[in-house]
Amino acid sequence: MQNDQKNFDVLVAGGGQAGIIAAICAAEKGAKVCLLEGAPRTHRGGNTRHTRNLRPMHIGPLSVLSGTYDEDEYWDDLMRVTKGKTNEELARMTLRRSTECVEWLEKRGVQFQPPLGGTLHLGRTNAFFMGGGKQLLNALYRHGEKLGIEIHYDAMVSDIEFEDDAFKNVTVNDQKIYAKSFVAAAGGFEANIDWLKEAWGDVAENFIIRGTPYNTGGLLKLLLKNGAEQIGEPDQCHAVAIDGRAPKFDGGICTRVDCVSLGVVVNKNAERFYDEGEDFWPKRYAIWGRLVAAQPDQVAHVIIDQKAKGSFMPPVFPAETANTIPELANKIGLNAETLEKTISEYNAAVQPGDFDHTELDGVHTEGLDVNKTNWARPIDTPPYSAYCLRPGITFTYLGVAVTDKAQMKMANGALCKNVFAAGEIMAGNVLGQGYLAGIGMTIGNVFGRIAGNEAANHALNR
Repeated sequence: MQNDQKNFDVLVAGGGQAGIIAAICAAEKGAKVCLLEGAPRTHRGGNTRHTRNLRPMHIGPLSVLSGTYDEDEYWDDLMRVTKGKTNEELARMTLRRSTECVEWLEKRGVQFQPPLGGTLHLGRTNAFFMGGGKQLLNALYRHGEKLGIEIHYDAMVSDIEFEDDAFKNVTVNDQKIYAKSFVAAAGGFEANIDWLKEAWGDVAENFIIRGTPYNTGGLLKLLLKNGAEQIGEPDQCHAVAIDGRAPKFDGGICTRVDCVSLGVVVNKNAERFYDEGEDFWPKRYAIWGRLVAAQPDQVAHVIIDQKAKGSFMPPVFPAETANTIPELANKIGLNAETLEKTISEYNAAVQPGDFDHTELDGVHTEGLDVNKTNWARPIDTPPYSAYCLRPGITFTYLGVAVTDKAQMKMANGALCKNVFAAGEIMAGNVLGQGYLAGIGMTIGNVFGRIAGNEAANHALNR
């Protein structure tokens, strides 16, 4: 990193949505800002590159969103997925401040589009970026560059120095960079397999990392080492079921398999193990990574028939197909007799009803050890299809504790007066477990804006 100017008002570490938004907010207040992105320019943006949407609260139609999504409904959705493991004050503030997300982004060049159909059920709750996360990043980086933000790539923080619970400087490529305020927005540790193994054991070797390989938790570890208060558990994360053929890192959202609610899921023993129709997919897709991780060899298979085709976004890899269940079993390495028995028993347990995948239709099974509570149709129309599933880790929830001003808390009970945090590195304050589609980007947007403004206020003595 070549930089003759080593002193800034605000220094931001992390170039995803949370980081670039924090940098923009600080620059818009008149601060001299530097942003450090650990990845090369071609891979800038952390996991934001792979995102599609965020989830804003709104009363009445908003931009591309229809209807109303009020605080009570949003809160109920969050409680359902987190099981109450959240900081209510910070969570409710996030929901309320999310009403500003779409307009803030649109004013800075980000464009939105209506959602697609199928298993998403998100037309009222989630605002989709036209062109995905890369378009969002490109728009925000263009805006940031016009504001004069100094941006450095391949700029991973290797050390950080504090004095009396206050930030002094970071070291990047053997060079110290000083600032009056510091914003930590460098993500979690999901790409650090050794750290994952500390929490999960050797099974973590079978995990696939959906997002950036650059989120290895280096900055998080430095902050905790320097006395930051830890929030969240090391084994809690956003983990979805993705195609087992996906690359080890950076496969992104196109590797996700979204037809679980339209079929049945079996493990390597050809046995079902969880209710595939428990709730709408956006409220349940992020539990399936943990479910698959708990199965033998961390592998599972989703089985659908011809009736499900066209009702979900197909993943990047084609399914294995066959005209009979035993033939399909042989193709995917399962015991043919056992899989045929599992499917036959499931089919026999399906109760009459009017299938409607846009509603919780109550079309269910009865009499099984694991019943399906919605969208239960017999799997009886060839050709049959199967997708191999593996746990896909998106981001981890272990992070640093913050206040409603995004100010980092210290383990000794003090506040770090000039360190603020945004994005995945503090998402565990809101997400103790579980996930709700789009809320990660919502947290990053809300706390990015708060952290940038507060960092600038401190640096400029406002």
